[in-house]
Amino acid sequence: MFRGFGFLMVFMVMACGVFSQEMKQDTTVKKYSSKDTIPGFIRPDMDEIVVSGTMRPVRKLESPVAVEVYSSQFLKKNPVPSIFEALQMVNGVRPQLNCNVCNTGDIHINGLDGPYTMVTIDGMPIVSGLSTVYGLFGIPNQMIDRVEIVKGPASGLYGSEAVGGLINIITKSPMKAPLVSADLMATSWQEYQADLSASFRVGKRTRSMLGVHMYHYDQPVDHNNDHFTDMTLQQRLSIFSKWSFERNFSRLTEMGIRLYHENRWGGEMNWTDQFRGSDSIYGESIYTKRAEFIGRYQLPMDERVLFSWSYTYHDQDSYYGITPFLARQQIGFGQLTWDKAVERHNLLAGLAMRYNYMDDNTAATFDPLKQGNKPEISWLPGIFVQDEIRINSRHDLLLGLRYDYHSKHGNIFTPRLAWKWKTFDNGVFRLNAGTGFRVVNIFTEDHAALTGARTIEIKEEIRPEQSYNINMNYNHRLVMDRSLINLDASIWYTRFSNQIIPDYDTDPNKIIYQNLDGYSVSKGISLNSEYNYENRLRLMLGATIQDVFVVREKQEKLRPVLVENWSGVWTVSYSFPKRHLTIDYTGNIYGPMRLPLLGPLDPRPAESPVWSVQNLQVSKRLRQFEIYFGMKNILNWTPTKDVPFIIARSEDPFDKNVQYDASGKVMVTPDNPYALSFDPTYMYAPNQGRRLFVGLRFTLKQPD
Repeated sequence: MFRGFGFLMVFMVMACGVFSQEMKQDTTVKKYSSKDTIPGFIRPDMDEIVVSGTMRPVRKLESPVAVEVYSSQFLKKNPVPSIFEALQMVNGVRPQLNCNVCNTGDIHINGLDGPYTMVTIDGMPIVSGLSTVYGLFGIPNQMIDRVEIVKGPASGLYGSEAVGGLINIITKSPMKAPLVSADLMATSWQEYQADLSASFRVGKRTRSMLGVHMYHYDQPVDHNNDHFTDMTLQQRLSIFSKWSFERNFSRLTEMGIRLYHENRWGGEMNWTDQFRGSDSIYGESIYTKRAEFIGRYQLPMDERVLFSWSYTYHDQDSYYGITPFLARQQIGFGQLTWDKAVERHNLLAGLAMRYNYMDDNTAATFDPLKQGNKPEISWLPGIFVQDEIRINSRHDLLLGLRYDYHSKHGNIFTPRLAWKWKTFDNGVFRLNAGTGFRVVNIFTEDHAALTGARTIEIKEEIRPEQSYNINMNYNHRLVMDRSLINLDASIWYTRFSNQIIPDYDTDPNKIIYQNLDGYSVSKGISLNSEYNYENRLRLMLGATIQDVFVVREKQEKLRPVLVENWSGVWTVSYSFPKRHLTIDYTGNIYGPMRLPLLGPLDPRPAESPVWSVQNLQVSKRLRQFEIYFGMKNILNWTPTKDVPFIIARSEDPFDKNVQYDASGKVMVTPDNPYALSFDPTYMYAPNQGRRLFVGLRFTLKQPD
């Protein structure tokens, strides 16, 4: 398993000798002032510029909306192939794998499923619809400058899908990006990835940046002996090009394009392409092609008026056993914003238009009258206004309102309110309240609707989801002689008056979808703490306690599946400045989650255990080069611990030997003592165990 990595042990022994010598020699003391930052870590400094909270550049200290910022250096403390996996180090944010076979996933914020989180690239809604499941992979890490996260509804500015929160991936500017950068990594599971980028000048007033991401894994592994792959095999290629144009009066003009191709499959160990769509050997095979275009153009006028646009094309050719899912989606988005400062007011107004075209082979785009296919086309024009009012030096008030008209569901209003109180020089209290709405597409968002033996039942026409939220946040920074401490605490409450929640409990043979006949709630508290001592020891500890439940009419409250009651994350870094060495220890821990069972006889636990994935990395910088190595999942934890099986009836994936009674329920037979059918959705954590990794980074900066 660890073939080809023996040299790591020698390198680690040598490094240990260097560490012991460094501890004796390096006695550098760094003293801080109130304006210092923490290099290469989470950015707690309040002077940095953020844009996600108010859709306009503003100092973090002055933003009435709490925005968490994670730098590219922080993301490197646990090197991973995609931003999807990198977010496992963020408190209150959990990447969730939804299938044991194809390893599809989404991102949960504060206990809400992935479709409630809007993921944007440079503020543009690129990752939505079909790409909610597959589009979070393949963004070249070398092109990421930082990630800004807003927890809680942001529909007042960003519209549908921003109900649970916003993740804004901000890419580097070609004007400031390194001339050349590269990150190459391999693991003992024979995973190989490469992230490459280069910036160059095109003519006198144009600069471009080109990034390439490649990921390759093609070695089937079955450590849990269920005859299915523990990890999906993947070949992925992503090309991202971004252009920046110098104009008079520093007016902004940028545009970018990303092309993405992926081939992934998981299933029985002896599956090959020739069995795709057949009922002899089970496999889930997904071919994905995407094209994305984004741009921003500041109009040549005295007022600050910005036109932004994006377009995505997603083509998916997939088979889940014998069930095909063939889908094509196009999303066009355009937005015109006007930003104006008038005395104590910062005004923002905008016009937006969203076009969605969806065509697939499911009932969602089937016309029963014509007995043929009917693509779903929707238009969503909107208008929004926002006013940030400077009451005095300590108090700011934000008032906002958005109106959208959905071509199918009609008028939608989303008001927004925020209040910021600067309690001390280094303390800020924020109160945010607002509403959210979201139009649901079951087949693009819920992987369980396409795989396994459960029958899909949609009881009625699905209405948009509606919610309201209140969030209180307090941030305080302590500056001492040799250290910095940053504390951030939040309390939130979100209530849905209508939410579409898959019902796995009423009938174990079905997944039932209908409008909520009661209400649902997500509430909780989270705390982030950051500590830096002498710019050498750096700690980040985060914890979240949450209560997420559904109350249906005449029923007791029920916790949804795959929602933890509590979680924690940590990052511990220690640097040896003279030796240019850094040790990073990262990890997360999650409380029990309710899991989807297939009936009263299912022998698998109804709840997951407390589980934790922990990682260790050692890195050394040699001028423009950085060598890093370490171990992932050092506890070798996988969800197969103390569980009879993960995939139900993996020996009969097409249910050829399952017998049913007259009502359609699975019967107990000698071959099927637990009355189960094939189902791979009992999944809450990765199946990858302990593995070593080694990598090399190279950076050549632009001349000053």
